[in-house]
Amino acid sequence: MLRVKGLQAGYGRATVLHDIDVDVAMGGLTTVLGPNGAGKSTLLRAISGVIEARAGTIEFEGERIDKLEPHEIVKRGVVHVPEGRQIFPDLSVADHLRLGAIAAKLPSSRPEVEDFIFHTFPRLKERLQQPAGTLSGGEQQMLAFGRALMAQPRVLLLDEPSMGLSPVLVEQVLEVVRKLVAERNLTVLLVEQNTRLAMNLAESVYVLENGSIAFSGTKEEAKASSIIQDLYLGGSSSHAA
Repeated sequence: MLRVKGLQAGYGRATVLHDIDVDVAMGGLTTVLGPNGAGKSTLLRAISGVIEARAGTIEFEGERIDKLEPHEIVKRGVVHVPEGRQIFPDLSVADHLRLGAIAAKLPSSRPEVEDFIFHTFPRLKERLQQPAGTLSGGEQQMLAFGRALMAQPRVLLLDEPSMGLSPVLVEQVLEVVRKLVAERNLTVLLVEQNTRLAMNLAESVYVLENGSIAFSGTKEEAKASSIIQDLYLGGSSSHAA
C-alpha cells in the first residue's frame, strides 16, 4: 500500500497541503479530484519527492519514502508522469524510452517491456527514431506512458494525462490507464480534469479543496455524495492544478 499520513507540503513560505491522509490500495486505481489550485499536483510532487514533505509521512509497502531523493523513489517502483508530459523535443522516441529505464537504474534495453509498449502504443514503434517534438499531443502522452513503463513501476502517479487532448484521444488515453491496471497489475493514483471519466475508472475517490481532504470513499459513495454531485457531476469538470 501507498500511504500518506498527515502530509503538509508547499512552495516557499506557502503551505499548500494541510494534514493530508490518503491510502492507495495496490492493484487498483485511486483518483484525486478537486478544483483548480486545490493541491492535487502538489500531492503527487510530494509523493514522488519533487518537493519536500514539511510534515507527515509517506510510506510505500511499510517503508518511509518521504526522505528519499526522487531517483530513489523511482527505484522503489513509484513513478510520476507529470502534468505537461515533460518531453524533450530534440530527443528521439527511442531516447526517451531508454531514459525511463536509466532513471530506475535498469538496463536501457528491455525487450519484454518494449514489446508491451509497442503493442499498446503502435505509433511509438512507427516513430522510434523521430524527434519527440514532432509528435502530436496524443503521441507525446503515449510516449510519457511508455517512458514511465520502462522504469518498471509498481505505482504510477498520473497527473492530468488528458490535458490538451481531443475528446477522442481523452477516451483512448484513459482506456490505456484501465488496461495498465487490468493487464499489468499496476497501481494508479490519478489526478484528472475529466471528472466523469476518472470516476468511471476509479475504485476509490478523494476530493481536495483548499489543500485539505473534503471527501474520501469508494466510487459508489462518491457518486452519492453531495460534494461530488454539486461540484462535479452536476456541472462542468474543473481543470485541476
